[in-house]
Amino acid sequence: MALNWEQARHRLIVALDLSERAAILQLAASLASRVGAVKLGLEAFTGHGPALVSSVQELGLPVFLDLKLHDIPNTVERAAAACARLGVKMFTVHAAGGPAMLAAAVAGAAAGTPAGASPPAVLAVTVLTSLDERVLGRLGIAGSVAERVGAWAEMARECGCGGVVCSAQEAAQLRARLGSEMLLVTPGIRPAGAAVGDQSRVATPLAAVRAGADYLVVGRPITAAADPVAAAEALVAEIQASAR
Repeated sequence: MALNWEQARHRLIVALDLSERAAILQLAASLASRVGAVKLGLEAFTGHGPALVSSVQELGLPVFLDLKLHDIPNTVERAAAACARLGVKMFTVHAAGGPAMLAAAVAGAAAGTPAGASPPAVLAVTVLTSLDERVLGRLGIAGSVAERVGAWAEMARECGCGGVVCSAQEAAQLRARLGSEMLLVTPGIRPAGAAVGDQSRVATPLAAVRAGADYLVVGRPITAAADPVAAAEALVAEIQASAR
């Protein structure tokens, strides 16, 4: 399906994995009308807390809060409610926490959402894009990456999660397996020819969109670029072209 520029830019999420609050807000402000949302992860949230989320939202940017919650169900339920009270668009939990924890996260998100607002999407992280089958074997996790991603994604759907985080390499099989109702959020996106960095399972915007990804998460190719705005606009153009 063809996308116009506005539709394409809403599918791009920029990972602001930076440590300095001023740098995060400056970059967020410059990208506010050019991307769909920003991701705030452990580094940014641990350093600056909920106030940073509010400051980014005041710029008109939805926030994807990537904390990868993973604890006993009661603790995760309370943390999920706190995420919802912040008004974030989506947040992450680890699928490896199991079905009771995932269901608790969904319940917490609903309980913490202010009246009249929509709950944030609870995204279950399947297998981190920095991991491959060799590492899974060392962790004692049987089967291939694709098998583990598929099994955990099915579990997330059964528990009421709104979507999953997966690499683009698994997106096609998950789209076929889960249908259209589950969001597929793909990190590890690199423009053609870009450095892989510490990621093991990466893909271009073309591959991710054509595999069925709803949102593409891009960090260093934008944040470390000489001109982050131009880099973001180039990626939006790639997303738009990929959907034709």
